[in-house]
Parts: sequence; structure tokens; C-alpha cells
Amino acid sequence: MTKPSASISVDLDNLWAYQRTHGDPAWERLDSYLHIAVPRMLEAFDEARCTATVFIVGADAARADGDQLLEPIAARGHEVGNHSFGHACWLHRSEPEVIGQELSRADAAIRSATGLEPVGFRGPGFVWSAALLAAVLDRGYRFDASTLPTFIGPLARGRLLRTAHLTVAERAMRADLFGSFGDGMLPNRPYQWRLPDGRRLLELPVTTVPFTRLPFHQSYVVYLATFSRRLALAYFRTALAACRADGIHPSILFHPLDWLGGEEVPALRFFPGMALRASRKVALLRDSLRLVQESFTLESMGAQALRLSGSGDLPQRVLRVPGAAAAWTGGALSSVPWNTIYGRTGGST
Repeated sequence: MTKPSASISVDLDNLWAYQRTHGDPAWERLDSYLHIAVPRMLEAFDEARCTATVFIVGADAARADGDQLLEPIAARGHEVGNHSFGHACWLHRSEPEVIGQELSRADAAIRSATGLEPVGFRGPGFVWSAALLAAVLDRGYRFDASTLPTFIGPLARGRLLRTAHLTVAERAMRADLFGSFGDGMLPNRPYQWRLPDGRRLLELPVTTVPFTRLPFHQSYVVYLATFSRRLALAYFRTALAACRADGIHPSILFHPLDWLGGEEVPALRFFPGMALRASRKVALLRDSLRLVQESFTLESMGAQALRLSGSGDLPQRVLRVPGAAAAWTGGALSSVPWNTIYGRTGGST
């Protein structure tokens, strides 16, 4: 019997990006662990003989060593996507012109570093808005992949921000990190956004467990493994079985912290799952890839988008904008001028 398809993606969030979200001023140094994370990721995917869609942060592509770090992703046959330039989880609250510039700068840097055209976009921290989706369409991307249809986003956000040292205003800027409770009502399978201007955009959500809408991307599997490896793999196996039973072709997400240990990234020891050593995480990654391939045939998100673009029966979701004030709250992206980032990574303001 032919196995249904599934896709694998990686949000290539760097050390500084986590620090920025957490409010750690050390993020301005743009410290990186990609020299460890990228080769380890590629080795695991080579071993599993699978390809992924890797969403790259533009500021990392624009680093002096960006080509050296990221070109191997393209050389091994993986796709690339746009994950914004500065990984600001409040990007969606900015003016359309600022959002467009952010995506454009990231796109140019990713193309230069990898030699590939990004096929889609995923918002940092699963954020999205009408303006951000419109900018994705303006770039000509095949799809957006920013939504995480789960009810527990506010719980995950609260847990992460409990250890952060942020002002009231900075906390407000992170109010949509990991989504709202209402995001649990979003579709758990591909659909089309219908924007206020009438245009349509394919959405490929990060799959959650059918019926319960609990996340099962690898970060949650890793967290469960801090209690019991057997429990973690049983949860992942059950989630995959539920997808097959419900006819869902899962979009499965990974992050670099899924194969980096706390001993390697001490600055992120506060993050769930960082108590596990790297060797245990890598073994868990291999097991997760094996379980996916036992039940599904892997295809890239770009290939999935092309296949679905010819489908006339995708559900549609109308995106309504209640008013300009609600649409563009938040204003400036950061108290740190954007030329701080662009200047340090070789770009321009």
C-alpha cells in the first residue's frame, strides 16, 4: 500500500535569536551555534536519506561566514525558506512598508548565501497578520507556513517569558509569541487565506495532534524525553498514527535546539529540554525520522505547495482586518536601531 506524504521543515533559529526573544541584551553580539548545528543536522538527514525545507534567518545568511555555513544546505538538496531578517516576533505588528523591507532583505541574503530562491515563509514565533501574509504574496512565494493550530500557545509563551527580564512594553511586543488560544481553531491541514484585497495564499500549517490540537514537533518530543524517552517516542508515534487516521499529511517541524545540548549552549539552559545532552538528542532525532518514514513518504514543502496549487477544493479562510489601529499596533520593531543588525552583518539600512 502506498504511504501518504509528509514534509519536514527546520526553523534555523540561532543563539542570538533566542536571546533576543528572551530579552537578553547579549543578543546584539549575534552569537552563533550554526557551525555546530548545521553540520549535525545535515548528517542526520543524510543518514535518513531525507530532505527538508530549512527556514533561514536573513541576518545569519548575511554573516561574514554565511555562505560557508549555509551553502551546504543547498548542496545536499534541501529547500530554503524565508524566516525574516531579524527574527523579531513582533514583526507582524509593524507597518506594511517595514514588513516588506524585512522580507526583501532576508530574501536577498538567503539567495546570496545559498544560491537558492526561498520557496515560502514562516513567521518568527509563529506570528502572522494580514500585512505579513500580504508581504509573503508580494514576494511571490508559493506558501506561508506560520500558523500553529494549538490552544496551548499562551502557556508556552508564559513559561518562556517567566524567566525573562522585560519591561511591560517589551512583554506587550511579545504578546503573540507562539500564537493565541484562538489559534487552536485554525485548520490543521492546508488551506487558502483570502486576504482583504481578494488575493489568495496557500497556508501549510505546522501540524498538531488531530482532535486534541497538542503540538508534537520535535521540541515537545525532546521535552517529554527529559522525563522518559519511551514516553516521548510513544507520544510521537501516537501523533503520527492520529494523522494517518484523520487523513492528514503532517508538516513536522524541527529546531537546532532539538540536537544541541545544554552543555554546548549554556546561555540557553533555561529553555525546555536543554537538560538533555546532545548525544541523547541526536539519537532521539534519528528515532523520530525513522518513525516518520515508517508511516509516510517524505516530500518537500515546495513540492507539496506545487501539488496543492492545482487543487480546486482547498478550503478557504477569509482574513478580515477590523481596522487600521488593530492591524498596525506595535509601531517600531525594536528599541535597537535596525542598522545595528544590518551594519554588523554586512547589509545596509
